[in-house]
Amino acid sequence: MSPVTFARGLAAVALATSLPLAAHAESAKVALVPGGPHPYFAAWEQAGADAAAEFGAAGADYRVPQQWELSQQNELLESLLTQGYNSFLIFPGDPVGSVAVVGELAGEGATVISLAGCLQQPSDDQFCLGTDTGNSAYLGTKELIRAMGGEGRVAHFTGFLVDPNTQLRIDAVQRAADEAGDGVEVVQVIADIDAPEPAEEKINAYLAAEAANVDGIVTTAWVPAVVASNALRRIGDKRIKMVGIDHDEVVIQAIKDGFVEGTMLQNPYGQGYIGTFAANKIRGGCTVKADAPFGSTALTDKFIDSGTAFVDVADVDDYIGSMQAVTAEMMGSFEATYLDCPAA
Repeated sequence: MSPVTFARGLAAVALATSLPLAAHAESAKVALVPGGPHPYFAAWEQAGADAAAEFGAAGADYRVPQQWELSQQNELLESLLTQGYNSFLIFPGDPVGSVAVVGELAGEGATVISLAGCLQQPSDDQFCLGTDTGNSAYLGTKELIRAMGGEGRVAHFTGFLVDPNTQLRIDAVQRAADEAGDGVEVVQVIADIDAPEPAEEKINAYLAAEAANVDGIVTTAWVPAVVASNALRRIGDKRIKMVGIDHDEVVIQAIKDGFVEGTMLQNPYGQGYIGTFAANKIRGGCTVKADAPFGSTALTDKFIDSGTAFVDVADVDDYIGSMQAVTAEMMGSFEATYLDCPAA
């Protein structure tokens, strides 16, 4: 099913569950702004466009800083505010450093939602909608340990240290290993490699030296998952078990070919779609419920889990359907659960 067809289906879910596409007091003009270039966020562009069309927003545009530098993201956000954007879906360039610019945006009357990564509280975002990254890394490591037969030496390849999710993932992988007992050891953590050049250099060098001494690999960022999948294919030895993350076609094909056990899916399309829907409702007069059943993370107490799922060779052919189902379920109850809206 294409994203556009799926979006129309989500709109039908909204109608069927009393989520009216009512005329808004003010439509949202949404900017979806990640911290920098990265393939994970690409799905936001179509998701925002689909939601804007379905729910009557003034627009939803995907805007990316040229580099992963907080100053560049801040300058882009300030520029977009002057261009008339009144709603911002932001992956924080830094969980602490981004709090100030979010406060500036909110002070000018803009609606801000943290997407895929959370701000350190207190902050002026409405809420944080993203993967429970700690839980995803924990569950992925548990799947890896199962594939290794309950024991072995694990290498963990992960993302940028400025990413607020990275330390959560490192801690979660270690927790899963600790719970497995003395038979499982995390022997290496390589971070700051969620870009092609450092990932290729460090993962390939590590495996060239240590492949014989590693029984399992868990990757908790997109680019390391792709590079490690390719590296295991080149080695050609399926003894090393691997659990990846996300849905890059390299990882999906490696699962089909038996070089990777499975991958932990995230839901970037759902984040962009639901985030745009929520921003448009808020611009139209809805407010976030004071008693909304938010979850908590190390950074925030206003967290909404956008969903995760493990897929292996048995269900990898329908990995898109797995996350579409999560998004449709969330849309079916989102307004009733999280928003107070004026009567239509």
